[in-house]
Amino acid sequence: MSSVLIKAFLSSVPNYDILFDALSWPSDSWPERQRVEALTEFIEGIGQHLADSSADDIPFTAGKRQYFIGKVESIIWTQCIPFLSKISEEAAARKGVALQDMRCRESTIAVCRLLGVCVSLCDDAVAGRVGLSVLPALQLSKGDVEEEGRLDVEVAIEVMAVLLPTLSSDERLTAITLSSALSCIKTLSDAVVSKITVRLIFTLLNCCSGARLSSTLQFILDDIYTWHLSKRTPVVTERTLLCLTALSDHLFPPAKPQQPCQSLSSSQPDPRLSCQFWRIVQDGLTHRDNVSRKRALYLLKRCVALSEEREEECPRCPSDKDEILFKWDPNRSKLLREFWEDYALVMETLEENQVHVVRPVLNRIDMLIQTTAVDSQVLDRGLFHPSWLLCVYQRMFHSENKSLMKEGVNHLLELQALQQPVFALAFSQFIVGPFMDVLSESSLFHRATGQSVGDCPELGAKLQVFMVTFFNSLPSEDRGSVLLQLIQRLDSQHWCAVPILFLSRALSSLPRSPLLGADGLHALREVMRCTMITHQVLLRGAAQCFLLRSALSLTQVSSVTLDDFFSLLMHFRADESLCRGTQLWNQLTAWLSDNEGRFKPCVTGGGTGPQHGGDDTGATVNKETVRAYVQSEINTFLRVPASTGQTERLPDPKEADKLARAVLLCVDMEGSGPGGPGLESLLSPLLDTLSRVSTNVYLPLRKTDKSLQLMLRLFQLRGIPGCQDAGEDQGDSVVVATKKLILKVADPIREFILRRLCGELQELSDVDRAELYLCVLRQLAVMHSAVPQHRNEMQHTCFPKLIRSSLKVLQEPTQQVPTVASQVARAVAMASLAMVCGLVERQVIDRQSETMSVLMSLNDYFYSPACSSPHSQVSLRHFNQILQKPQTADGLSDAGVQAPLLKDWGRTAAHFIRDQWICLSFLMRTVVYPASVEASRDPGTLKAALGCSVEALALLPSDLVLPVLAFMEAVLPQVALCEEDLCVEAVTLSWELVQGLSTNPHDFWPALTGFISMTFHRSLLQLKDAQALKLTATLKQIAGELTELSQSKTGVFNVLVQHCCQTWLPSGPGGGDRAAALCSSAFGHINILIEACVYGPVFRRDQRLIQEVQTYVEQLGDECAANMVVTGDNRDDQLPRMCALAFLCRLDSSSPLHERLMEDLVIHLLKKDKEISKSKVRYYSNSLQHRVKNRVWQTLLLLLPKLKEEFVATLLNHVFEAAFCSNQASVKYLIEWMMILILVRYPQYIESFWTCFSMDQEKTKTSICTFLSVLVHLNIIMPKLEDKAAQWRRAMDVILRWCFSHNFSVRLYALLALKRVWSLAEAKAEAEEGADGLGGLSTVVNACLNQAEAMQSTGNANKNWTRIQEHFFFGAFQPIRDYSIETLFYTFPSLSELADDEWIPPWKFEKLWGFPESLSLPLRNPVCDLSQLQPGDWIQQDKGEHDKEERWAEVQKKITPWRLGIQEQEPELQLVPQQRAARLGKLHGALLVVASLIDKPTNLGGLCRTCEIFGASALVLDSLRHVADKHFQSLSVSSQLWLPLLEVKPVELADFLQLKKSEGYCIVGVEQTANSQSLQDYQFPEKTLLLLGNEREGIPANLLQLLDVCVEIPQQGVIRSLNVHVSAALLIWEYTRQHLAPG
Repeated sequence: MSSVLIKAFLSSVPNYDILFDALSWPSDSWPERQRVEALTEFIEGIGQHLADSSADDIPFTAGKRQYFIGKVESIIWTQCIPFLSKISEEAAARKGVALQDMRCRESTIAVCRLLGVCVSLCDDAVAGRVGLSVLPALQLSKGDVEEEGRLDVEVAIEVMAVLLPTLSSDERLTAITLSSALSCIKTLSDAVVSKITVRLIFTLLNCCSGARLSSTLQFILDDIYTWHLSKRTPVVTERTLLCLTALSDHLFPPAKPQQPCQSLSSSQPDPRLSCQFWRIVQDGLTHRDNVSRKRALYLLKRCVALSEEREEECPRCPSDKDEILFKWDPNRSKLLREFWEDYALVMETLEENQVHVVRPVLNRIDMLIQTTAVDSQVLDRGLFHPSWLLCVYQRMFHSENKSLMKEGVNHLLELQALQQPVFALAFSQFIVGPFMDVLSESSLFHRATGQSVGDCPELGAKLQVFMVTFFNSLPSEDRGSVLLQLIQRLDSQHWCAVPILFLSRALSSLPRSPLLGADGLHALREVMRCTMITHQVLLRGAAQCFLLRSALSLTQVSSVTLDDFFSLLMHFRADESLCRGTQLWNQLTAWLSDNEGRFKPCVTGGGTGPQHGGDDTGATVNKETVRAYVQSEINTFLRVPASTGQTERLPDPKEADKLARAVLLCVDMEGSGPGGPGLESLLSPLLDTLSRVSTNVYLPLRKTDKSLQLMLRLFQLRGIPGCQDAGEDQGDSVVVATKKLILKVADPIREFILRRLCGELQELSDVDRAELYLCVLRQLAVMHSAVPQHRNEMQHTCFPKLIRSSLKVLQEPTQQVPTVASQVARAVAMASLAMVCGLVERQVIDRQSETMSVLMSLNDYFYSPACSSPHSQVSLRHFNQILQKPQTADGLSDAGVQAPLLKDWGRTAAHFIRDQWICLSFLMRTVVYPASVEASRDPGTLKAALGCSVEALALLPSDLVLPVLAFMEAVLPQVALCEEDLCVEAVTLSWELVQGLSTNPHDFWPALTGFISMTFHRSLLQLKDAQALKLTATLKQIAGELTELSQSKTGVFNVLVQHCCQTWLPSGPGGGDRAAALCSSAFGHINILIEACVYGPVFRRDQRLIQEVQTYVEQLGDECAANMVVTGDNRDDQLPRMCALAFLCRLDSSSPLHERLMEDLVIHLLKKDKEISKSKVRYYSNSLQHRVKNRVWQTLLLLLPKLKEEFVATLLNHVFEAAFCSNQASVKYLIEWMMILILVRYPQYIESFWTCFSMDQEKTKTSICTFLSVLVHLNIIMPKLEDKAAQWRRAMDVILRWCFSHNFSVRLYALLALKRVWSLAEAKAEAEEGADGLGGLSTVVNACLNQAEAMQSTGNANKNWTRIQEHFFFGAFQPIRDYSIETLFYTFPSLSELADDEWIPPWKFEKLWGFPESLSLPLRNPVCDLSQLQPGDWIQQDKGEHDKEERWAEVQKKITPWRLGIQEQEPELQLVPQQRAARLGKLHGALLVVASLIDKPTNLGGLCRTCEIFGASALVLDSLRHVADKHFQSLSVSSQLWLPLLEVKPVELADFLQLKKSEGYCIVGVEQTANSQSLQDYQFPEKTLLLLGNEREGIPANLLQLLDVCVEIPQQGVIRSLNVHVSAALLIWEYTRQHLAPG
């Protein structure tokens, strides 16, 4: 309303009440916004007249004025405040409803404006009362329940923003408001925080000036700093940065020319002087949120600009107490400005994800570091604090791109500035914190480009150098604490095996220095006890080796006791690392010897007498030696309280393990020096106890148990596993001495154990005790087997007695209510029988001994005739007999011990069944068949027994089924023909059980080995389809499933191939019909052999990393004790191929059977090659198809010398046909080599070779290069040919014809062949002497060769001519001389740029068990010419000089990746696009875009870029060759690397659309039709397929009916069509908006 209109109203309506009433609204209604605005204008207009005292036209008396103001105040309390409460209630009730939110927002703005106008006309006290009524809404903490009548927070913010200008004079109320606002920032939601900052704090500051402004700013800063200091979390950092950025104009005002700088700085708080401010900025620079990083960098830039502008020193009076993170010296303004400009550039560029964008600025980081380092050397307290550099590194470590993260790690590892102590100390907490965190990322340890499999990863080598440099640079007094923190960090989070392995290796390389005390040893214990428990065995063992070496180098001996150190050794497992006989053990004994007497003395209790020097402390300090410690520990170990007569559980074996290791270390340590006291005196307390175990009835049972545990561990730890029973320890004086000492007390031990096993073990705790006794007895039997006297005693007295006693217990009638004593006795009896059977199978017990004859009575226990007739059916008994849970009486004195044991009865019952099957398996496999045993071989009996074994698979836990599988292995061949269905059931159930164990490596591998031995038994492999169709089909199916499982679980196929190859062709002497039958069984399962020849799955990168690191560990050899100790299956994925190749090398070409097998294999391999060539699967370099083809031709070349001429003649056409196919370079070279060798061996087939050049040129195209390559090596073939002159002329005719080909590559090959063939002097001379001579041929040839040599240097022609001549296949390679296994499987793959996991080095074949010594091919090359070459192909394009370092001269914020940069960019590019995108945290929708009808590369390139940006699931093209088009790449800007691309030809499009329809896709076409839906109205389903039409014709008519819906884009212009890419982009964005944007 204008003032004129207001005057008219006031003059015509003298009663203002009428106007107020007309514009007001009832308190329970929601007025329209226009009504509120009208009332506001009315009051505001009157207010202007009230303020203008000179207005005569509308006089206001004092009474009227007072009345009007009272009316205005009533508006506040009767209209505004109630309406605001109503808005708050509505907002709370309808929050989230867009239209209602808009209504509330508009009404709030209107009524707040009205409130502001009213308050301005009233007394200041009114504004204060309103403010006090509103403030409670701002004092509501997050999570508090809103009280009725209290305003909504957002409404209260708007109200206070209106009131603050009026309240500015009330310091108390504004202070309360400010405190409430700051409190809201800390507690309320993110959406409210921004509003509070902008509406309240901004308004408040704008109302202040001068000293009050400064004090208010200081109050805000102090509050923010205190909050961040007390709670330094990402959320706090994010909100403090928001506040500081909002206040930046007040905190960093520009200096005015007329105002002195000093007065400027003193008039307000300067955040640059606060260390806490800079900590907030640094936390922001490394924040996970990009907005927070942007704000932090903004604040930093403002501070730098302000510092340069003011030209003053900052800080002016530095304090020695506070850390100064930012300095400014006006005298060094240029240096400082350049430093911070570079710093800002680096931090901004790090926001990019692509490494090729970031890599150019890494040299700027070097400049920053150099500046900081030089500055810190020149000045005592430098201008640049090192913590700023840490922000750069931490930002790189937090990058979503793993390659950028790796760049940051490598950069820090090579940081030369860390050689300065001040830098090393400043970086120390960063190293043990964020740097250790990023090192836990396994992907950082992948091999670098140029490294081979088995090399130490580049990062691992750098880490080793870094650790040495870093710790050497640290001040000596800080090294110990930093090292302790670093080790503790290894235990503070989950670490994968690879990072902890290389960190351990780096620690082991630190120079000797006393850094670790008892806390350090405890930290190492925790790392091995917790962190490494789930790691792969070999890698865990290797890490243990490195950690122990670290402990030996870094332990401060004087601060740890021997008990501390031996407690640490307990966690180094003997079967993984610390095993006697290894280098690590010898290093440990040498270290103990060097530090003898230097350990921290132990404190022992004592009295206060003269013998203690009168010391009142009651303790003495003893200087302790290792021997004294061990003797003391043995005495303490064997000192047990008297028996109470109650049940006692078996002692913890860890104590015995620790003590046994200490004993052996002590003895070995003393054995290295002259005159050691000997083993007997050390073990005298143990020997004394053992000598009395059978005679002293008062000897405590606990003491007996502990002595037996110690004796057992002494034997188990005596040497490397696998060498203990092979007689290799006979030269070990310690082992020999131990055996002699134990033999002295063997009789009482044996008598005691026998007595206990034969009836005394009747309590639940005795089950574990029996296991100990049986282990000791087994060990005594092995030891006695070499001593005739003791062996006879064991085999003719001890074991027979044990067997009879056990059978007697088992044959006793079962009680109706089983007792503990009876059930425990039965469990012990069955375990005893199983132990004896195991000793017989290990050949520890002679098969002619009394033990064996007594053991045969087991057959009567399990099998019994139905009647006395000799032909009667044998029945089974005691198969799968269940050991029922015993009943225990309540109130027994030992109930507390028995109850937990009874809960574990299921394990005891399972072991009872397992022991039954150990005995049954032994009976089935034994070679001594008395009559009673023969009865059990009856077919009916075997059928029933096999059925019981199938039941046992369901009864037993998966980790106890090995004896059942062993039994099946013996039974299945005997019943396979008569009980085929039962055999199929047994095999199928066993396979399901093994598959179920695939996630449990401890049990999976033994079960898999047992299953394969059973299922692929030699007798079952010999079965023909006609004999057992179902069973043979099941075996083939399982073989296929094993192959499939091996694609994800390394090593599975290895077990199958090793078993089959050894079965088909056993090593060692043998022959005759049996050998022929075994070999002939390979024909029925030749698919296994074929798959083995081409085996090599493409694993995930994390799986490949584990394999490569394991190879690295293996190549350390004896240096790493884990290689000697860890016994496991070789899970190298190259092993199946090597086994198959070794098998083929052992085949004898003179054997008709072997000859037929080789020919059958060759035919199958050629068929596989042909299938791949004809398949539509994308065939690119190092793809699986490429690798398989390469392996096929490698195998064919290996077999070639063994093949007969007649068979080779039939292969020739297949070889030529393969040469005409499109092949990768490595395959092409192998085919060419194959043709050369065939023509050298059988030159009569040269005519067939010439025929290939007469093929249709359209068919041959560039594949003719393969045949021209053969002619390059004509000098090898020519000596074998008869009519050399004629053949030479034939070659010249062929070559010259191709010298004029339109294709550049063909001309190049032809010119090279021309040059080589023309140089054959002998053949050329014969041709010249012929009847026709050469005629004008010489002129033509010389002209061609001169032209080739004189090619222009510009472009690629001349360079390619030089490169092809220098290429290994045409240069150093000699097809006959270099025909070796090394060339085939190692040199050729490496030179032809196959992935290095395809290279099989010769040492692997040499290491392979069963590889023949005499070969048809030599293993290694006679000369090393080829091995000295570097890989490379002549066809690679010239990179040019401009692609060198100067390409990084300019830093680009937006950059199109160039081809070279992408190829060498990062390991992520080796992944499929979905994996690469996922690593960047990129989300994909379900939108599938089909562009098969589009043919312009520019449109396709732009469309590819659009699809990638908006997260389409894939883009379908008519041909993937578009990707290589330069026009496509110019618009796609590398998006094809991150987006899955599919190829569907236009003719296949109808079938493809039908398929997608069946998968649930909605087919959407971009087309204008009668029923088209408008884009703005259409809701896209989640699974949408978007079909794009051709640029000219659109979607073909034959595809229109396949569309589910047509969508058209609303248009306003005259032209009725858009570019297809633009149309697609609009639809893709609309889909994204509907589906992806809200998430």
